[in-house]
Amino acid sequence: MPLLAEARRQFETSKPFLGHKIGMSLHLEPKTAVLLETLTAGGAEIVATGNHGSTQDDVVAYLRSCGMTIFGGRADSLDDHKRNLASVLAHEPDVLLDNGADLAFGVSESRATQVIGGTEETTSGALRLRGELMGKVPFPIIVINDSILKSIGENRHAVGQSVVESFMRITNLMIPGRRFVVVGYGWCGRGVAQYLRALGGKVAVVETDELVAFEAALDGYRVDTIEGLAGWGEVFITATGHPGIMGSETFPLLNDGAVLANCGHFPWEIDVEALRSMASKIETIDNAIERVEFADGRHIILIAEGRMMNLAGREPKGNSLESMDIGFLLQALSLEQIALNAAALLDGAQPVPDEINRKIARRMLETMGASK
Repeated sequence: MPLLAEARRQFETSKPFLGHKIGMSLHLEPKTAVLLETLTAGGAEIVATGNHGSTQDDVVAYLRSCGMTIFGGRADSLDDHKRNLASVLAHEPDVLLDNGADLAFGVSESRATQVIGGTEETTSGALRLRGELMGKVPFPIIVINDSILKSIGENRHAVGQSVVESFMRITNLMIPGRRFVVVGYGWCGRGVAQYLRALGGKVAVVETDELVAFEAALDGYRVDTIEGLAGWGEVFITATGHPGIMGSETFPLLNDGAVLANCGHFPWEIDVEALRSMASKIETIDNAIERVEFADGRHIILIAEGRMMNLAGREPKGNSLESMDIGFLLQALSLEQIALNAAALLDGAQPVPDEINRKIARRMLETMGASK
């Protein structure tokens, strides 16, 4: 991760985070550890927890050995995760590195005043900040997912690639000739659809925004409602950031053997509770596969309990090193902006400053040797 390595060298000299405690809720996996090492090189004190279901315990052990305060583990329940979030906030961080706006929500509930600002990693968190938390967060939050650089490099190409890799790794099913329904044609959905089709999958798209649906149609995909595609698809992958996308109305329409998976941040796009309540039998195949049987003889395969599939299963890899080098440099430089200039920024959600996007794009082009 050469971009973060360069930032680390600069931070060791400039120490932009000296005197700041960064509270974090983000997937704890090897690439995240590199980001945290970069921030501590800049003088930050770290208190952190992972996201529910994606924490890698060996990474937690390593970070703790480096003197960081880390809560949680891979086996944590959702209630455990909520307690971990509360533990992070109990340490009174003044800067937040958030994913899903969980920490921002906690601060808004407790009305803590020590936070000067933070960052938000993902679409789901941005939706919360601009929805239920609008006007309730009295400090600036730079939304990394608003960056066109992240949209192209991480969401479209890295998520697209990692979701397809994870589908093959977890299910051991082939892609060519199989019928896939991608629910949501945002940047992540675009990437998932692109990489499935590149490997020979037959791909259809569900999208409620007329303009985006128009784009999907011109990109060559079949476009319809979830009800219209329920009897056609063999694999359904949600990528919207919204809750209840596939629920009790949809499950009876699915074919025998349909596979359900999600790549959105929160495990709420597939209504897993409703799915299980409708089942006559549930069999756990391995740690990322459940076979859900119905009284009518049909069965459905549920991947990773509806959680983010590209950080699930045996040997989860997540997004590529290069894409996370870009995304985490966006994080590091945006957090530097917060640490040094929070008072000059507006309260609430806001995009990554354009100069940061362009600076990183130039660096990445050089690193890639794109002119060769």
